[in-house]
Amino acid sequence: MADDVRVLGMDGLQQLVDVLGARGYSVVGPTVRDGAIVPGAIRTVDDLPRGWGDEQDAAHYRLRRRDDDALFGFAAGAQSPKPVFFPATELFWRGRRTGEEFTVNQEGPEADGDGIGPYALLGVRSCDLHALAIHDVVLLGRNHVDVRYAARRAGTFVVAATCAAPGGTCFCASMGTGPRPDAGYDLALTELLDGGPHRFLVEVGTPRGAEVLDEVETAEALGVDVQGADDVAAWSVAHMGRTLDTEGLKDVLYAGAESPRWDDVASRCLACTNCTLVCPTCFCTSVEDVADLTGDVAERRRVWDSCFSEGFSYIHGGSIRPEIRSRYRQWMTHKLAAWVDQFGTSGCVGCGRCITWCPAAIDITAEAAALRWTPQPTVTT
Repeated sequence: MADDVRVLGMDGLQQLVDVLGARGYSVVGPTVRDGAIVPGAIRTVDDLPRGWGDEQDAAHYRLRRRDDDALFGFAAGAQSPKPVFFPATELFWRGRRTGEEFTVNQEGPEADGDGIGPYALLGVRSCDLHALAIHDVVLLGRNHVDVRYAARRAGTFVVAATCAAPGGTCFCASMGTGPRPDAGYDLALTELLDGGPHRFLVEVGTPRGAEVLDEVETAEALGVDVQGADDVAAWSVAHMGRTLDTEGLKDVLYAGAESPRWDDVASRCLACTNCTLVCPTCFCTSVEDVADLTGDVAERRRVWDSCFSEGFSYIHGGSIRPEIRSRYRQWMTHKLAAWVDQFGTSGCVGCGRCITWCPAAIDITAEAAALRWTPQPTVTT
Protein backbone atom coordinates (compact mmCIF):
# COMPACT_ATOMS: atom_id res chain seq x y z
CA MET A 1 0.00 0.00 0.00
CA ALA A 2 1.35 3.42 -0.99
CA ASP A 3 1.75 6.08 1.72
CA ASP A 4 -0.37 8.64 -0.18
CA VAL A 5 -3.90 7.19 -0.47
CA ARG A 6 -7.04 9.11 -1.40
CA VAL A 7 -10.57 8.51 -2.67
CA LEU A 8 -11.84 9.59 -6.05
CA GLY A 9 -15.50 9.82 -7.07
CA MET A 10 -16.93 9.40 -10.55
CA ASP A 11 -16.72 13.16 -11.16
CA GLY A 12 -13.13 13.07 -9.98
CA LEU A 13 -12.30 10.32 -12.47
CA GLN A 14 -13.59 12.53 -15.27
CA GLN A 15 -11.48 15.36 -13.90
CA LEU A 16 -8.46 13.06 -14.00
CA VAL A 17 -9.08 12.30 -17.68
CA ASP A 18 -9.49 16.01 -18.37
CA VAL A 19 -6.30 16.94 -16.52
CA LEU A 20 -4.30 14.35 -18.42
CA GLY A 21 -5.70 15.60 -21.72
CA ALA A 22 -4.90 19.21 -20.78
CA ARG A 23 -1.33 18.16 -20.06
CA GLY A 24 -1.01 16.86 -23.62
CA TYR A 25 -1.44 13.14 -22.98
CA SER A 26 -3.29 10.86 -25.38
CA VAL A 27 -5.39 8.87 -22.93
CA VAL A 28 -5.78 5.19 -23.83
CA GLY A 29 -7.90 2.76 -21.87
CA PRO A 30 -10.38 -0.12 -22.16
CA THR A 31 -13.25 0.34 -24.62
CA VAL A 32 -15.91 -1.95 -26.07
CA ARG A 33 -15.52 -2.62 -29.78
CA ASP A 34 -16.61 -5.51 -31.99
CA GLY A 35 -17.80 -7.61 -29.08
CA ALA A 36 -14.60 -7.37 -27.06
CA ILE A 37 -12.79 -5.06 -24.67
CA VAL A 38 -9.79 -3.51 -26.41
CA PRO A 39 -7.56 -0.44 -25.93
CA GLY A 40 -8.98 2.76 -27.36
CA ALA A 41 -9.02 6.53 -26.96
CA ILE A 42 -10.62 7.77 -23.73
CA ARG A 43 -12.04 11.30 -23.65
CA THR A 44 -14.79 10.81 -21.08
CA VAL A 45 -15.65 8.13 -18.54
CA ASP A 46 -18.52 7.18 -20.86
CA ASP A 47 -15.91 5.73 -23.24
CA LEU A 48 -15.08 3.11 -20.59
CA PRO A 49 -16.92 -0.26 -20.46
CA ARG A 50 -19.50 0.84 -17.88
CA GLY A 51 -21.54 -2.15 -16.74
CA TRP A 52 -19.70 -4.66 -18.93
CA GLY A 53 -18.08 -7.85 -17.72
CA ASP A 54 -16.78 -10.87 -19.57
CA GLU A 55 -16.73 -14.65 -19.55
CA GLN A 56 -13.42 -16.29 -20.35
CA ASP A 57 -12.38 -19.91 -20.53
CA ALA A 58 -10.39 -22.06 -22.92
CA ALA A 59 -11.43 -21.04 -26.46
CA HIS A 60 -14.26 -18.97 -25.02
CA TYR A 61 -14.75 -15.19 -24.76
CA ARG A 62 -18.07 -13.41 -24.37
CA LEU A 63 -19.02 -9.99 -23.09
CA ARG A 64 -21.85 -9.95 -20.59
CA ARG A 65 -23.86 -7.26 -18.90
CA ARG A 66 -23.17 -6.81 -15.19
CA ASP A 67 -25.83 -5.85 -12.67
CA ASP A 68 -23.89 -2.74 -11.65
CA ASP A 69 -22.10 0.24 -13.23
CA ALA A 70 -18.53 -0.96 -12.72
CA LEU A 71 -16.08 0.63 -15.15
CA PHE A 72 -13.37 -2.00 -14.71
CA GLY A 73 -15.48 -5.07 -13.97
CA PHE A 74 -13.84 -7.40 -16.47
CA ALA A 75 -10.74 -9.55 -16.72
CA ALA A 76 -7.89 -9.13 -19.22
CA GLY A 77 -9.05 -7.47 -22.41
CA ALA A 78 -8.63 -9.10 -25.80
CA GLN A 79 -5.41 -7.17 -26.28
CA SER A 80 -2.98 -5.58 -23.83
CA PRO A 81 -1.55 -2.06 -24.26
CA LYS A 82 1.32 -3.61 -26.25
CA PRO A 83 0.11 -2.31 -29.66
CA VAL A 84 0.15 1.26 -28.31
CA PHE A 85 3.94 1.14 -28.08
CA PHE A 86 4.72 -1.79 -30.37
CA PRO A 87 2.14 -1.74 -33.19
CA ALA A 88 1.29 -4.80 -35.27
CA THR A 89 2.42 -3.03 -38.42
CA GLU A 90 4.78 -0.08 -38.62
CA LEU A 91 6.06 1.93 -41.58
CA PHE A 92 9.85 2.20 -41.76
CA TRP A 93 10.24 4.06 -45.02
CA ARG A 94 8.32 4.97 -48.17
CA GLY A 95 9.89 5.48 -51.56
CA ARG A 96 8.35 7.19 -54.57
CA ARG A 97 9.46 7.27 -58.21
CA THR A 98 8.87 10.47 -60.12
CA GLY A 99 10.09 10.23 -63.67
CA GLU A 100 13.61 8.89 -63.46
CA GLU A 101 14.10 9.90 -59.81
CA PHE A 102 13.36 7.72 -56.80
CA THR A 103 13.18 9.40 -53.40
CA VAL A 104 13.06 7.62 -50.05
CA ASN A 105 11.61 9.15 -46.91
CA GLN A 106 12.59 7.67 -43.58
CA GLU A 107 9.47 7.51 -41.47
CA GLY A 108 9.16 7.92 -37.71
CA PRO A 109 6.44 6.49 -35.47
CA GLU A 110 4.11 9.37 -36.30
CA ALA A 111 3.98 8.28 -39.96
CA ASP A 112 1.29 5.70 -39.19
CA GLY A 113 -0.89 8.43 -37.74
CA ASP A 114 -0.97 7.01 -34.23
CA GLY A 115 -0.65 10.39 -32.48
CA ILE A 116 2.82 9.77 -31.07
CA GLY A 117 2.76 10.25 -27.28
CA PRO A 118 3.02 11.03 -24.64
CA TYR A 119 0.45 8.40 -23.73
CA ALA A 120 -1.52 8.02 -20.53
CA LEU A 121 -2.70 4.48 -19.89
CA LEU A 122 -5.94 4.36 -17.91
CA GLY A 123 -7.15 1.22 -16.13
CA VAL A 124 -4.19 -0.95 -17.11
CA ARG A 125 -4.03 -4.24 -15.23
CA SER A 126 -1.08 -5.34 -13.11
CA CYS A 127 -0.30 -8.30 -15.38
CA ASP A 128 0.00 -5.94 -18.33
CA LEU A 129 2.15 -3.53 -16.33
CA HIS A 130 4.56 -6.39 -15.70
CA ALA A 131 4.47 -7.17 -19.42
CA LEU A 132 5.39 -3.57 -20.23
CA ALA A 133 8.29 -3.83 -17.79
CA ILE A 134 9.46 -6.93 -19.66
CA HIS A 135 9.28 -5.07 -22.97
CA ASP A 136 11.25 -2.21 -21.45
CA VAL A 137 14.03 -4.69 -20.69
CA VAL A 138 13.88 -6.41 -24.08
CA LEU A 139 13.40 -3.34 -26.28
CA LEU A 140 15.07 -0.59 -24.25
CA GLY A 141 17.50 -2.20 -21.86
CA ARG A 142 19.91 -3.99 -24.18
CA ASN A 143 22.71 -2.88 -26.49
CA HIS A 144 20.41 -2.10 -29.42
CA VAL A 145 17.49 0.09 -28.36
CA ASP A 146 14.28 -0.07 -30.38
CA VAL A 147 14.05 3.66 -31.08
CA ARG A 148 10.45 3.48 -32.25
CA TYR A 149 9.30 1.74 -29.10
CA ALA A 150 11.36 4.23 -27.09
CA ALA A 151 9.66 7.19 -28.81
CA ARG A 152 6.18 5.88 -28.04
CA ARG A 153 7.03 4.77 -24.52
CA ALA A 154 8.72 8.03 -23.50
CA GLY A 155 6.88 9.98 -20.82
CA THR A 156 4.07 7.44 -20.40
CA PHE A 157 1.73 8.21 -17.52
CA VAL A 158 0.16 5.09 -16.00
CA VAL A 159 -3.12 4.89 -14.12
CA ALA A 160 -3.34 1.24 -13.13
CA ALA A 161 -6.41 -0.61 -11.84
CA THR A 162 -6.74 -3.57 -9.52
CA CYS A 163 -8.42 -6.51 -11.24
CA ALA A 164 -11.68 -7.14 -9.41
CA ALA A 165 -13.11 -9.76 -11.79
CA PRO A 166 -10.50 -12.35 -12.80
CA GLY A 167 -11.52 -14.60 -15.68
CA GLY A 168 -11.55 -18.35 -15.99
CA THR A 169 -8.14 -18.31 -17.66
CA CYS A 170 -6.36 -15.83 -15.34
CA PHE A 171 -3.40 -17.00 -13.26
CA CYS A 172 -1.49 -13.80 -12.46
CA ALA A 173 -1.48 -14.71 -8.75
CA SER A 174 0.65 -17.76 -9.62
CA MET A 175 3.13 -15.57 -11.48
CA GLY A 176 3.36 -12.88 -8.81
CA THR A 177 2.14 -10.25 -11.26
CA GLY A 178 -1.26 -9.31 -9.83
CA PRO A 179 -4.09 -8.80 -9.34
CA ARG A 180 -3.16 -5.61 -7.45
CA PRO A 181 -0.62 -3.28 -9.09
CA ASP A 182 2.64 -3.26 -7.14
CA ALA A 183 5.00 -1.24 -9.35
CA GLY A 184 5.27 0.73 -12.58
CA TYR A 185 2.37 3.12 -12.04
CA ASP A 186 1.90 6.81 -11.31
CA LEU A 187 -1.56 6.24 -9.85
CA ALA A 188 -3.34 3.00 -9.01
CA LEU A 189 -7.11 2.67 -8.70
CA THR A 190 -9.20 0.09 -6.90
CA GLU A 191 -12.86 0.36 -7.83
CA LEU A 192 -15.16 0.19 -4.81
CA LEU A 193 -18.86 -0.58 -5.24
CA ASP A 194 -19.73 -1.61 -1.69
CA GLY A 195 -19.80 0.23 1.63
CA GLY A 196 -20.68 3.59 0.15
CA PRO A 197 -21.06 5.39 -3.20
CA HIS A 198 -19.32 4.26 -6.37
CA ARG A 199 -15.75 5.42 -5.85
CA PHE A 200 -12.08 4.58 -6.35
CA LEU A 201 -9.30 4.20 -3.82
CA VAL A 202 -6.27 5.95 -5.36
CA GLU A 203 -2.71 5.03 -4.44
CA VAL A 204 0.00 7.48 -5.50
CA GLY A 205 3.06 5.78 -6.95
CA THR A 206 5.24 8.70 -8.12
CA PRO A 207 5.71 12.44 -7.50
CA ARG A 208 4.31 13.03 -10.98
CA GLY A 209 1.21 11.08 -9.99
CA ALA A 210 0.79 13.19 -6.87
CA GLU A 211 1.17 16.37 -8.93
CA VAL A 212 -1.58 15.32 -11.31
CA LEU A 213 -3.86 14.15 -8.51
CA ASP A 214 -3.52 17.51 -6.79
CA GLU A 215 -5.46 19.00 -9.71
CA VAL A 216 -8.34 16.60 -9.13
CA GLU A 217 -11.04 16.71 -6.46
CA THR A 218 -10.34 13.92 -3.98
CA ALA A 219 -11.26 13.02 -0.41
CA GLU A 220 -9.41 11.46 2.47
CA ALA A 221 -9.35 7.66 2.36
CA LEU A 222 -11.20 6.17 5.29
CA GLY A 223 -10.50 2.84 6.93
CA VAL A 224 -13.50 1.30 5.19
CA ASP A 225 -12.06 2.35 1.82
CA VAL A 226 -8.63 0.90 2.51
CA GLN A 227 -10.14 -2.33 3.82
CA GLY A 228 -12.48 -2.47 0.85
CA ALA A 229 -9.54 -2.29 -1.56
CA ASP A 230 -7.74 -5.03 0.34
CA ASP A 231 -10.87 -7.18 0.18
CA VAL A 232 -11.19 -6.67 -3.58
CA ALA A 233 -7.61 -7.85 -4.15
CA ALA A 234 -8.00 -10.81 -1.78
CA TRP A 235 -11.23 -11.89 -3.49
CA SER A 236 -9.54 -11.77 -6.88
CA VAL A 237 -6.62 -13.89 -5.69
CA ALA A 238 -9.07 -16.48 -4.38
CA HIS A 239 -11.05 -16.56 -7.64
CA MET A 240 -8.31 -17.05 -10.22
CA GLY A 241 -9.54 -19.42 -12.91
CA ARG A 242 -6.18 -21.16 -13.35
CA THR A 243 -2.97 -21.82 -11.43
CA LEU A 244 0.56 -22.56 -12.60
CA ASP A 245 3.11 -24.31 -10.45
CA THR A 246 6.34 -22.41 -11.16
CA GLU A 247 8.53 -24.33 -8.72
CA GLY A 248 11.42 -25.75 -10.74
CA LEU A 249 9.48 -25.18 -13.96
CA LYS A 250 12.51 -24.12 -15.97
CA ASP A 251 14.26 -27.39 -15.21
CA VAL A 252 11.10 -29.36 -15.99
CA LEU A 253 10.90 -27.81 -19.44
CA TYR A 254 14.58 -28.27 -20.22
CA ALA A 255 14.47 -31.89 -19.07
CA GLY A 256 11.34 -32.52 -21.12
CA ALA A 257 12.74 -31.46 -24.49
CA GLU A 258 12.03 -34.94 -25.92
CA SER A 259 8.83 -35.58 -23.98
CA PRO A 260 6.03 -37.35 -25.86
CA ARG A 261 3.75 -34.63 -24.54
CA TRP A 262 4.89 -32.38 -27.39
CA ASP A 263 3.43 -34.86 -29.89
CA ASP A 264 0.16 -34.82 -27.98
CA VAL A 265 -0.16 -31.04 -28.03
CA ALA A 266 0.97 -30.88 -31.67
CA SER A 267 -1.95 -33.14 -32.61
CA ARG A 268 -4.27 -30.40 -31.33
CA CYS A 269 -2.38 -27.20 -32.17
CA LEU A 270 -3.41 -25.45 -35.39
CA ALA A 271 -0.27 -23.26 -35.52
CA CYS A 272 -2.67 -20.34 -36.06
CA THR A 273 -0.42 -17.93 -34.07
CA ASN A 274 -3.34 -16.61 -31.99
CA CYS A 275 -1.50 -17.21 -28.71
CA THR A 276 1.49 -15.11 -29.73
CA LEU A 277 -0.61 -12.32 -31.25
CA VAL A 278 -2.52 -11.76 -28.00
CA CYS A 279 0.44 -12.36 -25.69
CA PRO A 280 1.51 -9.08 -24.03
CA THR A 281 5.21 -10.05 -23.96
CA CYS A 282 5.83 -11.62 -27.39
CA PHE A 283 7.96 -9.35 -29.56
CA CYS A 284 8.89 -11.35 -32.69
CA THR A 285 8.68 -9.41 -35.95
CA SER A 286 9.59 -9.66 -39.61
CA VAL A 287 10.06 -7.05 -42.33
CA GLU A 288 7.89 -6.76 -45.43
CA ASP A 289 8.71 -4.85 -48.61
CA VAL A 290 5.67 -3.98 -50.74
CA ALA A 291 5.00 -1.91 -53.85
CA ASP A 292 1.84 -0.57 -55.44
CA LEU A 293 0.53 -1.84 -58.77
CA THR A 294 2.18 0.99 -60.70
CA GLY A 295 5.61 0.24 -59.29
CA ASP A 296 6.03 3.90 -58.43
CA VAL A 297 5.59 3.59 -54.65
CA ALA A 298 7.39 1.14 -52.38
CA GLU A 299 7.25 0.67 -48.61
CA ARG A 300 9.11 -1.23 -45.94
CA ARG A 301 7.12 -2.22 -42.87
CA ARG A 302 7.82 -4.09 -39.68
CA VAL A 303 5.01 -6.51 -38.83
CA TRP A 304 4.37 -8.89 -35.98
CA ASP A 305 5.47 -12.44 -36.66
CA SER A 306 5.23 -15.66 -34.68
CA CYS A 307 7.46 -18.59 -33.85
CA PHE A 308 4.44 -20.75 -34.70
CA SER A 309 4.78 -19.96 -38.41
CA GLU A 310 7.00 -22.37 -40.28
CA GLY A 311 8.72 -19.59 -42.18
CA PHE A 312 9.82 -17.79 -39.02
CA SER A 313 12.79 -20.13 -38.56
CA TYR A 314 13.60 -20.32 -42.28
CA ILE A 315 17.35 -20.08 -42.86
CA HIS A 316 19.65 -21.27 -45.65
CA GLY A 317 17.05 -23.11 -47.66
CA GLY A 318 14.71 -24.52 -45.05
CA SER A 319 12.92 -24.15 -41.74
CA ILE A 320 14.71 -25.48 -38.67
CA ARG A 321 11.33 -26.08 -37.00
CA PRO A 322 9.15 -27.61 -39.74
CA GLU A 323 6.94 -29.54 -37.30
CA ILE A 324 4.27 -28.06 -35.04
CA ARG A 325 5.71 -30.19 -32.24
CA SER A 326 8.99 -28.28 -32.32
CA ARG A 327 7.29 -24.90 -32.72
CA TYR A 328 5.03 -25.33 -29.71
CA ARG A 329 8.00 -26.58 -27.70
CA GLN A 330 10.03 -23.55 -28.77
CA TRP A 331 7.30 -21.13 -27.73
CA MET A 332 6.50 -22.67 -24.35
CA THR A 333 10.09 -23.43 -23.41
CA HIS A 334 11.21 -19.94 -24.33
CA LYS A 335 8.29 -18.31 -22.53
CA LEU A 336 8.65 -20.21 -19.24
CA ALA A 337 12.32 -21.25 -19.17
CA ALA A 338 14.81 -19.73 -21.62
CA TRP A 339 13.30 -16.28 -21.03
CA VAL A 340 14.51 -16.50 -17.44
CA ASP A 341 18.07 -17.14 -18.66
CA GLN A 342 17.88 -14.34 -21.22
CA PHE A 343 16.11 -11.59 -19.33
CA GLY A 344 16.02 -12.63 -15.68
CA THR A 345 12.26 -13.12 -15.49
CA SER A 346 9.54 -15.38 -16.82
CA GLY A 347 8.08 -14.38 -20.16
CA CYS A 348 4.59 -15.15 -18.87
CA VAL A 349 2.56 -12.75 -16.73
CA GLY A 350 -0.47 -15.00 -16.21
CA CYS A 351 -2.99 -12.95 -18.18
CA GLY A 352 -4.47 -16.14 -19.68
CA ARG A 353 -5.05 -14.67 -23.13
CA CYS A 354 -3.24 -17.52 -24.87
CA ILE A 355 -5.77 -19.94 -23.35
CA THR A 356 -8.84 -17.81 -24.04
CA TRP A 357 -8.00 -17.12 -27.67
CA CYS A 358 -6.68 -20.56 -28.66
CA PRO A 359 -9.36 -22.06 -30.95
CA ALA A 360 -8.19 -25.54 -29.94
CA ALA A 361 -8.54 -24.73 -26.20
CA ILE A 362 -4.88 -25.57 -25.49
CA ASP A 363 -3.99 -24.53 -21.96
CA ILE A 364 -0.41 -23.59 -21.12
CA THR A 365 -1.01 -24.29 -17.43
CA ALA A 366 -2.30 -27.78 -18.20
CA GLU A 367 0.60 -28.49 -20.57
CA ALA A 368 3.12 -27.41 -17.93
CA ALA A 369 1.46 -29.67 -15.36
CA ALA A 370 1.39 -32.57 -17.81
CA LEU A 371 5.11 -32.23 -18.50
CA ARG A 372 5.78 -32.68 -14.78
CA TRP A 373 4.03 -36.04 -14.77
CA THR A 374 4.78 -37.41 -18.24
CA PRO A 375 7.60 -40.01 -18.11
CA GLN A 376 10.59 -38.76 -20.06
CA PRO A 377 12.27 -40.99 -22.64
CA THR A 378 15.50 -42.59 -21.58
CA VAL A 379 18.51 -41.20 -23.40
CA THR A 380 21.25 -43.77 -24.02
CA THR A 381 24.81 -43.06 -25.07
